[in-house]
Amino acid sequence: MGLVRFVYLLALGLWLGEIVFFSFIGAPAIFAVLERARAGEVTSAIFPRYYALGLGCAVVAAVCGLLLARGAARPGAWRAAVGCIVVGLVAVAWAAFVLQPRAHRLRTAMQAAVETDPVRVEFARVHRNAVLLNAGALLAGLAALGASAGALRQ
Repeated sequence: MGLVRFVYLLALGLWLGEIVFFSFIGAPAIFAVLERARAGEVTSAIFPRYYALGLGCAVVAAVCGLLLARGAARPGAWRAAVGCIVVGLVAVAWAAFVLQPRAHRLRTAMQAAVETDPVRVEFARVHRNAVLLNAGALLAGLAALGASAGALRQ
């Protein structure tokens, strides 16, 4: 179980670290250095890898958490952690498979659009929803981390 616990914590830490780094360091730096359209292209190129890493880490953490719950004397905290991970996983999956492809199509259509064009308005809505899902995944991951700390104390 020691190896499973290590892999669980590694996956959860990588997932949370990825979200924090990209949201608070990577994306703001890209948009501070590059012109808006170019920064959008760069972040758009990063997103498939960002979501793949997040999905992979969340799945690994959830599976390991279930294994840890099965082997625990009191599995409630591990189950709570896995529940939080699943909530974050759903948020990331929705952003990856629904919002990101839509945003990519809208970004392409937006290049010739004026500020009030419906394409730009729709892109802003999709972007806002993606940011909210990312924040939800971060909060779910942090809740999982807290539940995990409780489970590790038992």
